[in-house]
Parts: sequence; C-alpha cells; structure tokens
Amino acid sequence: MSPEKMVMMANQIATFFASQPGEGQAGKVAAHINDFWEPRMRAQLLEHAEAGGEGLHPLVLEAIGEIRAPAE
Repeated sequence: MSPEKMVMMANQIATFFASQPGEGQAGKVAAHINDFWEPRMRAQLLEHAEAGGEGLHPLVLEAIGEIRAPAE
C-alpha cells in the first residue's frame, strides 16, 4: 500500500475516535488497528512512525506504542 494511503486510513480512524466522547482515544485507535489491519499494514505503519511519522494525526502517534508489531 502506498504510504499516503496508509497515512490517510490511519488518520481517518484517529479523526473518528477523536470526535467520540470520553477518554482513552489513543487506546481505541490502537485497538481498531490491531483488530482490523493485517500484519503487513501494521508493520508499515510502525515503520512509518519510527521514521518520523510524517503526516500522521497526533492521536495515531500517541497510539503507536499500543499497536502490536507482527511476528517475524
């Protein structure tokens, strides 16, 4: 997947959860990505974040520590 599309998809998730009431939005972003993104997509997102995370919503960056890295 192109990095631009991956960033767009992650940011859409973050925008949705940012608009929801309550707390723990970063955890909800991470849970959604862990539940619905295939391992290759999660790996690409984690690599992008490690490289600086250009374009990622702040809530995605906050969630990175809770996103599961795929088994190698």
